[in-house]
Amino acid sequence: MRQTKRKNLLRCGLLVSFFFAMRPVLGLETLRVLAWPGYADPDVVARFEQRYQAKVEVTYVDSDEVLWSRLHSPQDQRFDVVAANTVEIARYVAAGLLAPLDLAALPNTRRQSPRFQALATIPGLVHDGRIYAVPYTYSTMGLIYDRRQFRTPPQSMNVLWNPRYRHKVLAFNSAAHNFSFTALGLGIAHPFRLDREQMKHVTRRLVALRRNILTYYTLPEEATELFMEHKVALLFANYGTQQLAQLRQAGADVGYVLPREGALAWLDCWAMTRTAPRPALATAWINYMLDPGVGALLSRRQGLANTQSHPSAQESSATIVWLAPVEDIAQRESLWRRIVSGDRPERF
Repeated sequence: MRQTKRKNLLRCGLLVSFFFAMRPVLGLETLRVLAWPGYADPDVVARFEQRYQAKVEVTYVDSDEVLWSRLHSPQDQRFDVVAANTVEIARYVAAGLLAPLDLAALPNTRRQSPRFQALATIPGLVHDGRIYAVPYTYSTMGLIYDRRQFRTPPQSMNVLWNPRYRHKVLAFNSAAHNFSFTALGLGIAHPFRLDREQMKHVTRRLVALRRNILTYYTLPEEATELFMEHKVALLFANYGTQQLAQLRQAGADVGYVLPREGALAWLDCWAMTRTAPRPALATAWINYMLDPGVGALLSRRQGLANTQSHPSAQESSATIVWLAPVEDIAQRESLWRRIVSGDRPERF
């Protein structure tokens, strides 16, 4: 009888121990992340889940327009953190979609290079003295070219219009960026603030570019596949060095140049949404993503710069034009839809 009682007590003890051991797993909080491909690889996510006894659900986007619609939609106001460029961050703050961050809860920001610690000097991140995002990764938007089709590297963005490369150019499907880089190529001093005449000139220039366009891509993986399959000569690299790395991994003999007119560049940051159901976990995620080990992994796998790294020699010698808010995004998007759909040139 005593032995049976001891067995029952042992059995109960094991059950209680099992319950307490499993309690963090059974009660997992779910962090919902909105980001670009390559920013939250499964093993990186798994380590965070293990460290914080949480579950992470990542939703990927392929354009700024999709990012805005997902974050702005009432049905999607369930995300905790978002990765977006500085222009979009400013847009989200103006729309009341983001919550301010506490740098004291983000100790890894102190490991970043000085230019990324000076948040007040980066447009879009600080509003009314409050910080709404911290830098994560960045890249220039250069030209990727097939070395076999160029005797010397191209020097100007205007090479995209060269009739020699008819149907051999890949362009990124984006209203904002295409108008801006075209304006740079035309020598317009303020590519993000086009007046009426400049907008008309840039629009017609983009219509003319259609003769050389094979197609428009959205994701870097899609561009790599198209580049290899169709023997593309030139690619406007919206994802910059990330695409260069992917193409070289695929066996392409390609080079990368920053045009003499200047190269657009984006800086992606992590931010917390105003409606984040789990703000403490969201803050932990942002700090975790700024860990030097995570940054090094991003650079090694994606070919993107992290905020602890120093600029390359090519980048240091080029004219870098950081993205800024445009004069009228709705107008650019409306015109871009007409351009992509094949609207006749005389209608612009």
